[in-house]
Amino acid sequence: MPSLNIPQSLLAWLVPAVILAIIILPNAVRILREYERGVIFRLGKLLGAKGPGLVFLIPLVDKMVRMDLRVITINVAKQEVMTRDNVPVTVDAVIYFMIMDSEAAVVKVENYLQATSLIAQTTLRSVLGQSELDELLAKRDKINATLQEIIDRHTSPWGVKVTAVEVRDVVLPDTMKRAMARQAETERERRAKVINAEGEFQAAEKLCQAAEMIAKQPIALQLRYLQTINEISGDRNTTTIFPVPIDFITPFLKKPTA
Repeated sequence: MPSLNIPQSLLAWLVPAVILAIIILPNAVRILREYERGVIFRLGKLLGAKGPGLVFLIPLVDKMVRMDLRVITINVAKQEVMTRDNVPVTVDAVIYFMIMDSEAAVVKVENYLQATSLIAQTTLRSVLGQSELDELLAKRDKINATLQEIIDRHTSPWGVKVTAVEVRDVVLPDTMKRAMARQAETERERRAKVINAEGEFQAAEKLCQAAEMIAKQPIALQLRYLQTINEISGDRNTTTIFPVPIDFITPFLKKPTA
């Protein structure tokens, strides 16, 4: 097998070149996924955003900041909030947002994640402080929409688009929970009394109509009398009581004339 005779001078240059290529090549080539963009600075000056795919950089001259364009979720820590009707509550929320302008997210704000989280905390305190407890419990969708609009307006210059804000949990003091339970119980009792009163009113109205009908047709009272006797006789009782019509004893109740 013939041997390769490489001049010593060429070998002296080839080995450092290979080592240098191994060191420089990873820093000169970047591979960006479909959901990634690379914001490139050349000697500190913004060059622009590139990607996805292969991105070539000049070693020691270019610097790339990798940005993720997928939807990002941030949990807003629990906040102690005093509502407009002076009720202390503890709330937390979750924010969904995405990067729409990679260059603005790098250049116009130092840390877009932290900045978005902080603006969400302050906005949560401000909006809930202007709402009453009933609105916070019953109109959650309206409050979520207001939070999203305000936070998105503040983060838009940073290239951040807020897609949704959800108030996740509302913790009430124990005293307020007991008060609301008593209020709900009182409301149920009130509704029960109203329904009972309406039922009695309708029953009395029907009795009045029946009395008017009997007054117009006296035979209806006799028919009702016979129906009552039939119902009593159908029961398995040892003693049967027959009601005597009032007409039978009316003559005896009249005082004799002198």
